Amino acid sequence: MVCVNTSIPTRPCCKFRVEIVPTSPKPQDSRAWKKLTQLAALSIQSRLSDLSAATDRFERSSYRATFGHHEILLDLSKQRLDQPILDALLQLARERGLTEQRKRLFEGGEMNNSEHRSALHTALRAPLGERPESVRDLVEQTLERFVGFAEEVRSGARRGYSGKAFTDIVHIGIGGSYLGPRLVVEALQTQFPQRLRFHFLANIDGEAIDRCLTGLNPETTLVILVSKSFTTLETRVNGESARSWFLERTTNKQALAQHFVAITANIDAAKAFGIGEDTVFPVWDWVGGRFSLWSAVGLGIALAIGASGFRNLLSGANAMDEHFLKTPLENNLPVLLALAGVWNYNFLGVNNHAILPYDHRLNLLPDYLQQLEMESNGKSVHTDGTPVGIHTMPIVWGGEGSNGQHAFHQLLHQGTRSFTADFLVIANADHAHDVHQRWLLASALGQSQAMMIGEQGKSSHQNVPGDHATTTLVLDQLTPFTLGVLLAMYEHKVFCQGVIWNINSFDQWGVELGKQLAEPIFDQLGDNSSLGQDTATKGLINYLKGQ
Repeated sequence: MVCVNTSIPTRPCCKFRVEIVPTSPKPQDSRAWKKLTQLAALSIQSRLSDLSAATDRFERSSYRATFGHHEILLDLSKQRLDQPILDALLQLARERGLTEQRKRLFEGGEMNNSEHRSALHTALRAPLGERPESVRDLVEQTLERFVGFAEEVRSGARRGYSGKAFTDIVHIGIGGSYLGPRLVVEALQTQFPQRLRFHFLANIDGEAIDRCLTGLNPETTLVILVSKSFTTLETRVNGESARSWFLERTTNKQALAQHFVAITANIDAAKAFGIGEDTVFPVWDWVGGRFSLWSAVGLGIALAIGASGFRNLLSGANAMDEHFLKTPLENNLPVLLALAGVWNYNFLGVNNHAILPYDHRLNLLPDYLQQLEMESNGKSVHTDGTPVGIHTMPIVWGGEGSNGQHAFHQLLHQGTRSFTADFLVIANADHAHDVHQRWLLASALGQSQAMMIGEQGKSSHQNVPGDHATTTLVLDQLTPFTLGVLLAMYEHKVFCQGVIWNINSFDQWGVELGKQLAEPIFDQLGDNSSLGQDTATKGLINYLKGQ
C-alpha cells in the first residue's frame, strides 16, 4: 500500500517544476496516448482477475493518505492497471501540462475561457492568508456574515416577524444551487441534533412546491432563495410562489424581509423581490454553481451543522486542495482517480460509470456527482472550439447500496453493457448496530469482488462474466471534515480529466438551449398560437392545449 505524506509545506513555499506544454490541442496526438493505445490492446487479452492474483496486488495498487486525524484509502487494485500502464498515464498527464494547469487554477488563471472567468472555488475554503489577494477580504467578510446569520437563527436570537423562533428552513435552488447543499445537510444533519427541519425545492412542478410547503407555518419558516443571476426559471417561479404563499397567510408585506434570504450576484433583483439588504449574501462569477456549496450557497449547511461544522467542512476541502496542489502526480489521489477514468473511458471503451455509496447518509452522492462530472466534462469541443474527436465524460449514474443489489446490479453482473464503478465505504459507523455495519461492508466488498472475478454457473443462465473494473474509496469516518475531503477530491478529479481532454470544465452552454426554447412554448401553451414550431413540437403543443 502506498502511503501518501500530506505533511507538506504551506502554499507560498511550494516550488513547481517546469511542465511539458502540449503542442497540440488533441490529446490523441501525444506520444503517451499512442503508447496507451498499444498497452490497451495487450491488456484486454487477459482477465482482470489475473492481475489481482498477485500476492502484493493490494499493497502496490492502493493509496492511503492522512488528512488531519483522518485517513482515506483509494483502492485501485480492481482496476485494469499495471505499472507500465500507470507510467504511461502519468506521462500523458505531464504531456497535457497538468501540473502547470493545476498551478493556474489555484492562482486564479482564466480557466473558463468561453466566459473569461477564473474558477476560484478553492479560495472559498483556503485560510485567509493563502487566498489570492484579489478575493481575500471579500471571501472572509461574506463567510463571517452568513455563518453569523446561521448561528443567530440556530440559537433563536434571530426570529420571525411574530417573535417566534424559526423551525423550518426551505431551500429553493436548482442544479449546483441545490444538489450540494442538500447532499451535505442530509449526510451530516443527524450528527448535529437541533430543532430546525429542512425542506429542499428544485423542481418547477407545482406538485413539488405543494408538498414542500404543506404543513409549514409561515411565522416560523425561513426561505432561502439561491440563484446567481436571480433569474433562473425554476428558482424564480418557485420563489414567487413561496412569496405568494407567505403573503396570503400573513398579509404582512413588511414581514417578508425577515423570512426570505437570497444568495445571488444580482443584489438589486433580490432587493426588488422584497428581501432586506442584510439578508442578501453575494456569490461571484468566479464560483461555478456546481462548485458553490463552499460559499454562501451553503447557508443551509451552516444552519444544519453550525458555524464550527461548516468551517470543518471547509477545512477538509482545503486539506484535499493542499494534497492535490503539492503531492507528486504518482501519489496524488485526485490525479490517480482521474487517470483511471481516462484509461477506462478512452482506451478500454467504457461508456458508463456507476457511483455506489454503501452508507445511507451518502445516498444523494450519485445525483451530486452526476451533475458535477457530466455538466463539467460533457463536452464535444476543445477549449479552442475544435471537435475533440474522442469520447469525454461517460454517463454517470448510480444508487445507494445495498438497495441497488436488488435492482440495477443485475444488469451490472449479467448485462451486456460496459461499465466501471466507484464503491464508497465508511469504515466506522456512527450507530451502534454492529451486525448491520458488518453486513453493509461485506456487501460492498462482495459486490466489487463479483464484478471482478465473476462465476461460471451450472448453466449459461447462471454465468456471471465478471471482468469489470471498480475502485473502492474508504473513509474512516463520515464527518464534516472528511466529507469536505471527499467532495474536493471529486472536484479535482473532474478538473484533471478536463485538462487531459483539453475541454472547458467550467461552462455549461448545453444547459441553456432547452431553457431558451421553452420560453416561446410557454406562451404558446397559453394562447392560440404555435407558429414557428417544428411539426412534431407543434403537434404536442396543440394536443396538450386540447386536454
